[in-house]
Amino acid sequence: MTMANGAEIEAAATAVRSEPIYLTIYQVLRDHLERGALAPGLVLGQANIARAFNVSRIPAGIALGRLLGDGLIHTFEGRGYIVPGGEPLRGDLFAAGLDLPHSLTVPVVNRREQIYPEVEHAVAVCLAYGRFLLNETALAQHYDVSRTIAHEVLTQLERSGVIEQDSNNRWYAGPLSAKVFRHHYDMRRLLEPEALRQAYPFLEKESLEERRQRLVALGPYPQAPERLERVETDLHLDSLSGCPNTVLLAAVRRSQRVLIATHSTFANFRTEEEISAMISEHSRVYDALLADDIEGACVVLANHLRRALDPNLKILERLPAMPAGLTPPYLIQVKSER
Repeated sequence: MTMANGAEIEAAATAVRSEPIYLTIYQVLRDHLERGALAPGLVLGQANIARAFNVSRIPAGIALGRLLGDGLIHTFEGRGYIVPGGEPLRGDLFAAGLDLPHSLTVPVVNRREQIYPEVEHAVAVCLAYGRFLLNETALAQHYDVSRTIAHEVLTQLERSGVIEQDSNNRWYAGPLSAKVFRHHYDMRRLLEPEALRQAYPFLEKESLEERRQRLVALGPYPQAPERLERVETDLHLDSLSGCPNTVLLAAVRRSQRVLIATHSTFANFRTEEEISAMISEHSRVYDALLADDIEGACVVLANHLRRALDPNLKILERLPAMPAGLTPPYLIQVKSER
């Protein structure tokens, strides 16, 4: 490929990055076909196009259908489509002339990291309502990614302790029972103060002041669930992130993941008294840290987690049926127990 052609493809890829992925695939392949950059007879199918662009087969199929309609590829007796001008040739697309511009490969590489937090949160929000099956194909289709990326996301969720895989290779999450809920709180109460103690030398007072200010900015009850979740993240996640003991931090994160999202699940059931207590206790942790009293901060943090357990258990026990529309299409409730 010449420098001029490479620059043209790069510009085109940048221009369509916000477009549907099938359109990006279509435009890149069309450019290759019009320039004769792909080997004559090369077989193009949903599977090898999906692998090359690291997407699911659905957008690959749409792009191929458009190319067929343009007359740029043909059908043949085998499966898939063929580049005109030669006998059917199956092989690696990149070896046969496909050259993806950098602006297309970078977003794909980061796609798993982009969608993982959203998937983790969606699962965690639902755990209190029972047991759920995670459909890998539906997950890939929902985010318009390949099955490979969807599988990697589910595997990462399993490593994080959010979901599990059964003997039939099906992925399940929940239920978040009262017993499991209590066990996670016990782990947090025991481990978070030590993680904070170890993270303390790496905390910046400017960042602590900003987090404390977000508490003040919450305003009167009732506060928006996403803002409550943010201040929970400020203290329990961000303030501990500098802990150099990665084994300790991983153990803390394992229990935090399924509990912090309960601020969204329990939003309509938290009392003004409970929220006020939380804000006061978080403020006292920050006050101690800003005063260089790490031991005092650890004591307040442990007491906060000990006190917060019972109010949350009571909400969990009286939680009504799951509201309609809470689950994305890749989450299927399979049991009503909690």
